Amino acid sequence: QVQLVESGGGLVQAGGSLRLACVASGRIFSINAMGWYRQAPGKQRELVAGMSSGGRTDYADSVKGRFTISGDNAKNTVYLQMNSLKPEDTAVYYCNLHYRGSADGGYVEVWGQGTLVTVSS
Repeated sequence: QVQLVESGGGLVQAGGSLRLACVASGRIFSINAMGWYRQAPGKQRELVAGMSSGGRTDYADSVKGRFTISGDNAKNTVYLQMNSLKPEDTAVYYCNLHYRGSADGGYVEVWGQGTLVTVSS
């Protein structure tokens, strides 16, 4: 069973930076996409940034120009560099992975446990 472990969250002042990391472990045959979502108190979970296996990236409008998603395929790791953080970026950030465990298997979705990012004003 594939597991995702996130790290890098914490408390930062507005204007500061944080780098989140998500490491996938377990049996992975191929990765279709990895991404970061966030959920603020009282709000629905939303996509922050996603990256396909082909390298295509997508960002929420609210983070474009401030956040950058990147990956290390050899390490099954995805990063989220967050710059110019704002109080409204405060949320629990979740890593998401779409993968196949074998050549003839279907795609499976797995979530990390989440890491809290708090941005103070």
